[in-house]
Amino acid sequence: MKIVIAPDSFKESLSAERTAQAIKQGFSEIFPDAEYVCLPIADGGEGTVEAMIAATGGERLALTVTGPMGTPVEAFYGVTGDGRSAVIEMAAASGLMLVPIDERNPLLASSVGTGELIRHVLDCGIRHIILGIGGSATVDGGMGMAQALGARFYDQQGAELNASGAALARVAQVDIQNLDPCLAQCSIEIACDVDNPLTGPRGAAHVFGPQKGATPAMVDELEAGMANYARVLGELTGRDINAIVGGGAAGGMGAAADVFLGGRLKPGIDIIIHAVGLEQALAGANLVVTGEGRIDSQTVGGKAPMGVARLAQRHGVPVIGMAGVLGEGVEIVHQHGIDAVFSILPRLAPLSAVLAEGEINLRHCARNIARIIKLGQVIAA
Repeated sequence: MKIVIAPDSFKESLSAERTAQAIKQGFSEIFPDAEYVCLPIADGGEGTVEAMIAATGGERLALTVTGPMGTPVEAFYGVTGDGRSAVIEMAAASGLMLVPIDERNPLLASSVGTGELIRHVLDCGIRHIILGIGGSATVDGGMGMAQALGARFYDQQGAELNASGAALARVAQVDIQNLDPCLAQCSIEIACDVDNPLTGPRGAAHVFGPQKGATPAMVDELEAGMANYARVLGELTGRDINAIVGGGAAGGMGAAADVFLGGRLKPGIDIIIHAVGLEQALAGANLVVTGEGRIDSQTVGGKAPMGVARLAQRHGVPVIGMAGVLGEGVEIVHQHGIDAVFSILPRLAPLSAVLAEGEINLRHCARNIARIIKLGQVIAA
């Protein structure tokens, strides 16, 4: 029997790697001779670097960069085991969690640190980058990222601007002559799981600004600035910047990644499962086990377990989902490739205890699932 184990992390409890190992341990108690392939995954957000490192035997590199509010932060990125690809989480350099709640202000925040991570990767000679753009503190349209890579932004008087949300309204000219030439040699995949445009009611300011600390007045200022920014980038490229699907993601980083990096915006889970070789691992598999902290009706909207299930379904491999919580509407996942779902919680308990006991609960639940499978084999015989 060949079992592919491809879970996302159980947020605040277990990494994707530890989740996969706990599931394997539980199954191994009942099926010790089975072949197990553990491929921890992510959807492009938090945990993507760790999942890619674990799946490819890569390494994590630490780097001091400029944080979202202009002070130095300790960030990181991953390099895959073959040394050919870098994996960057925008949140590691420009993330909301790097800013105390009472200091969050997207008018001031900048994505410079994300650009510094990219520049470091380019200087190391790597030419394939996976950039996850979830969890940012910024609504600067990716100005900071572009500035760190050599782009220059000027106001009507020709004065150079420092990147921030507030600067968007003052941009009158963009100079990309000194943009890092290595970018032209790169293949850059942008993990983006939303389709919001840069401006408008579903744009970066209105949808993502409040999440990053913007008041209603700030949202209006950011929206006006983003409209100006879209106009200037349109003049630069000859394109309708608002037509970029996902351009508003991460406070406009989606549009900047397209314009300045030449990046291709894709669903994060599609990028990751391709990078870790899930499709190849499915060859000859009898079962796939996936999961994350919560499985509910929202899971079918592009969450990591659903990407795994849909690929497995195309290959005719049954899928079991495991989660800490099974939420409202969870039954819809059965229509999209997850054949059975199980909560790992054995009893009611405070959240702190649930998070602390995640590993043992996963292992016990996996063992019980394996027992059910073995019982089914006995009955079928």
